[in-house]
Amino acid sequence: MRCPFCGNVDTQVKDSRPAEDHVAIRRRRFCPACAGRFTTYERVQLRDLVVIKKQGKREPFDRDKLERSIRIAMQKRPVDPERIDQMISGIVRRLESLGDSDVPSDKIGEIVMETLARIDTVAYVRFASVYKNFQAADDFEEFVSELRPTAPEEKG
Repeated sequence: MRCPFCGNVDTQVKDSRPAEDHVAIRRRRFCPACAGRFTTYERVQLRDLVVIKKQGKREPFDRDKLERSIRIAMQKRPVDPERIDQMISGIVRRLESLGDSDVPSDKIGEIVMETLARIDTVAYVRFASVYKNFQAADDFEEFVSELRPTAPEEKG
């Protein structure tokens, strides 16, 4: 593993242990060249996923990009960071188990929205506002009104 500080390729693992979500290995590393210390995470990857964008462009799946968008939606929400990590790992496993290495971006967005809806409604609406490209307050109002249960009709 290359040192992020000096670029030395000869770094040493000082400690390995399961990460808190138990789907990754956390490794503490040391660089003998600059004495820098850093942490890496090793995860199982079932297949190399390719994202098919709406315009047809293909790009490699980026777990970090998925994680960033979810963490932005979950910002300042009362959800344990470990729970967020588990959710992200679950989404990635679900994508990998779809059976095809080509995954439409729409499918990823739908899976993320479905997962967020179960965990935190505010994060769900935040993510949806970007994913569905809300342009006006009316877009929010319409979307949120679909979330609210309708009141039972009064008997007359």
